[in-house]
Amino acid sequence: MEQRSILRNRTFTFILCSGFLAVMGYTMFFMTTAWYVIAEAGSSQLLGVVLIAITVPRLAMMVFGGVLADRLKKTTIMFSTSMAQSIFLFIIFLLHSADTMSMLYLILFGMLFGTLDAFSGPASASLIPKIVQPSQIQQANAFYQGASQAGIIAGPVLAGAVMEASGVSAGYLTAFLVVFLSAVLMFPPFLNEGAPENQVKQTPLKDLQEGFYHIKYSTFLITGILVLITLNFFAFGAIQISIPILVEVHGGSPINLSYIEVALGAGMLFSSALLGVVQIKRRGVTSIIGLTAILVTALIFSQTADLLVLAGLAFLIGFSMVFVYIPFFTSVHEKTDERIMGRVMSVIFLAMNGFDPIAYAGVTLLLANGFDIQNVIAAFALTGLTIAFLLLWKGKTYRKDVSEVSQTEA
Repeated sequence: MEQRSILRNRTFTFILCSGFLAVMGYTMFFMTTAWYVIAEAGSSQLLGVVLIAITVPRLAMMVFGGVLADRLKKTTIMFSTSMAQSIFLFIIFLLHSADTMSMLYLILFGMLFGTLDAFSGPASASLIPKIVQPSQIQQANAFYQGASQAGIIAGPVLAGAVMEASGVSAGYLTAFLVVFLSAVLMFPPFLNEGAPENQVKQTPLKDLQEGFYHIKYSTFLITGILVLITLNFFAFGAIQISIPILVEVHGGSPINLSYIEVALGAGMLFSSALLGVVQIKRRGVTSIIGLTAILVTALIFSQTADLLVLAGLAFLIGFSMVFVYIPFFTSVHEKTDERIMGRVMSVIFLAMNGFDPIAYAGVTLLLANGFDIQNVIAAFALTGLTIAFLLLWKGKTYRKDVSEVSQTEA
């Protein structure tokens, strides 16, 4: 019997659209807040404090978000968090419109906004294998990640255009409308999720320990998490903070910065679309080869002075990134008991997102001590390559990971 197209799956389509809008709204809030702090509040030195208030609670609460994702309906969590975030955005809009905004309010709402995002991330990531066929998991992951990348690109563009035309208040109001629409699309009665998988009655602490024990005794998961940490610390995190510095060093302008950032996102979007069509069979090898390709490109990136070439290299880095984590995500979704899926995905999300700020701090510290940015990126890339080769050599279980669907068909 012919398999139904994944885009004809009503639940998945709603989640896809809602995820796009949620990421778009988050990036709009992030950019609008950064612009407000610098341009209107005149407190550029406090920008780091505000951004930390948004990101650190998100990282700190992510593992608890995984526990909740296994206990409750995932669509209920996603709807509730998006609705609460939209309410916070509307309050911020009202405060700014009334000219009563303060840094204290902004830090407080930033912490709340980031904390809520920590609960929606693991819920959305662990929902996919529950609503699609096993043979469609890679395609679903690719489409969902592609939608997220589209949101990352579209959010700053829309926020910039709205603020240019109507100011910061309009930016917050638009972000509110986008996030509110995301919540509406995730309204549980619209979807058909089914009951939560985890019916074991135990304390949240026991739930958390169970998730960590599962990861601790899985060589496959530990290797995959090390791959993600290497990617985000030695490659993506270091490159993200270095892009504006390199543009300035090579005499570029804000438009050059935009080109490079868009090229990075476009590369990720393009490869996500590709993996929505092409099925990867040898997932472990593909993931490590993707990591190696990124680090080699990062090494070339560090020694390139031409801004147009830098944009092309950024595209290649973004393109290769999806080949690192989509195969891993797909295997995790196929191999992990759905009862603990939320907890496993929360740790994976932490590995993906938790090392970017550490990379930012590391690069900043080295630059403050007089090291050249190009040499810093090169050192990060070479260290990452060494780790990648070790993972390829030692990670036999991960390296031999293949598509379960292809095995069944064989």
